[in-house]
Amino acid sequence: MMIYKLILFCALFLLMLITGVFWGTWFTLTRSINDFSAAEFIHIGKTIIANVAVPMSIIMPSGIILMIVSVWQIKKKRLVGFIPGIISLVLIIVVLLITLIILVPIDNDITKWTPSTMPASWEDIRDKWDLWHSVRTFLSLGSFACFSYLVLRWKDAL
Repeated sequence: MMIYKLILFCALFLLMLITGVFWGTWFTLTRSINDFSAAEFIHIGKTIIANVAVPMSIIMPSGIILMIVSVWQIKKKRLVGFIPGIISLVLIIVVLLITLIILVPIDNDITKWTPSTMPASWEDIRDKWDLWHSVRTFLSLGSFACFSYLVLRWKDAL
């Protein structure tokens, strides 16, 4: 039981970090991204990408693995914990897919841009990044809410 509590705590903690990175970026950057010049967008983008790429490549898979273990350990598979756990897992896996399939390729392009070499359609690319970052942010918030419910009700779920 103590090991399960530790796994549950670590899973929730990592999910909080994952969601916090996305929420923080959305809250501080995405909502005003149209106000930045091309040069500012490139500089900010490169800085954020450099700051989060390696840590998130460790935190996100680790969090998902611990979430899977947490949900798997619900022995009775009672609806009180199992269904929110499954929903949380599905949402965070969709977040991971959005990150890997849509946002990382855009980030990789941005890291190669300079103000003189960026594509003429950079605003369209920025808007696509903005849209998918917003979707990813709110899906991760949903995942966090569902997993938090699981943690709050964990005794009922076992």
